[in-house]
Amino acid sequence: MSTFGNHFRVHTYGESHCLSVGVVVDGCPPCLQLTEADIQPQLTRRRPGQSAISTPRDEKDRVEIQSGIENGITLGSPIAMRVMNENQRPKDYGNKTMDKFPRPSHADWTYQEKYGIRASSGGGRSSARETIGRVAAGAIAEKVLRDIAGVEIVAFVSSIGNEFLFPPTATHPSPSTNPEFLKMLETIDRKTVDSFVPVRCPNQEAADRMEKLIADFRDKQDSIGGTVTCVIRNVPVGLGEPCFDKLEATLAHAMLSIPATKGFEIGSGFGGCRIPGSIHNDPFIKAPAIPPSQSGLQSGIPRPRLTTKTNNSGGIQGGISNGAHIYFTVAFKPPATIGQAQHTTTYDEEEGVLEAKGRHDPSVVPRAIPIVEAMAAITLMDAFLAQQARASTRDLIQAAQANSKKLDGLSLNGS
Repeated sequence: MSTFGNHFRVHTYGESHCLSVGVVVDGCPPCLQLTEADIQPQLTRRRPGQSAISTPRDEKDRVEIQSGIENGITLGSPIAMRVMNENQRPKDYGNKTMDKFPRPSHADWTYQEKYGIRASSGGGRSSARETIGRVAAGAIAEKVLRDIAGVEIVAFVSSIGNEFLFPPTATHPSPSTNPEFLKMLETIDRKTVDSFVPVRCPNQEAADRMEKLIADFRDKQDSIGGTVTCVIRNVPVGLGEPCFDKLEATLAHAMLSIPATKGFEIGSGFGGCRIPGSIHNDPFIKAPAIPPSQSGLQSGIPRPRLTTKTNNSGGIQGGISNGAHIYFTVAFKPPATIGQAQHTTTYDEEEGVLEAKGRHDPSVVPRAIPIVEAMAAITLMDAFLAQQARASTRDLIQAAQANSKKLDGLSLNGS
């Protein structure tokens, strides 16, 4: 399906080479100050053609708000946004050779088998162009969360191929126990991440290694994958809907719906399996006081009385946010389209050789940063609205019960 979320509903549309791509967002609260200027920065970070190690497709990705906003204020009705495809070139894909072959590791074959038809150029709905709608919707979700609770969402490249920002070691099989990694989670921001463009790995030595590796694969007409790590700070307590919509489960759903993803781990992740429980457990401690600079943002938002001394849980316990930083890592495979000739089979079951054409990234990982941030914001926004509905109803029930007891007391005294 093309819709994500239950309370903050995001419906994307469009194919890689159609007239436009976009999104309809339903469930955005009314009275939010919002213009294209709030959305464009994240789309600009996602856009192609940013460097020599990304696709040469030249799209400006200018967002246009179509509905749901009047005089810069949200109305509470669906918000429609579109981005025109200005540099689509379906002829890059429309030749007899490419029409005969399902491209290796692309969605051509599975879409053809499922629907009995497929987009004739590019990746259709499986193209990364579809993520434009996600990023636009995520910018709205993030603005609400930031304005209400001071939520901060920052993603960065943590590996390309076998080049790591924090390589696993015998001492720290998971970054969750590495003091340098934990310190980075406290302070990293988007400005710092973007200062390391084109790779967006916030360490110059590691970024240089990763950029060289991507360039080497590009020059060999090949591709390479990697991982993106994301941290979410100032998360309200109580988000997540056990048992089947635990917060880490919905985050995993969101991340694995992004094109080219192949893995998701939260907190200590797979490396945490090599840590004994005596180290892995997160003891509770008294939560620090809220800084005065943040007190206004936290009005009406429950703050934790306790926090954890360590955070191998990744900010979620029992499927519910505990107020600590949420952090997770997403794995992206090498882009499927490469310039090398590949031995494969046609739709008519004949063996042959395919030399794919088109404009593609040798690694999608650096451009995936705003997409990961967007899906994190959408997921948290949906969970936040669910919890607000529950908390508000609970407060009304408690107030009604207290009022009923008060009236009963007056009735008894009166009798």
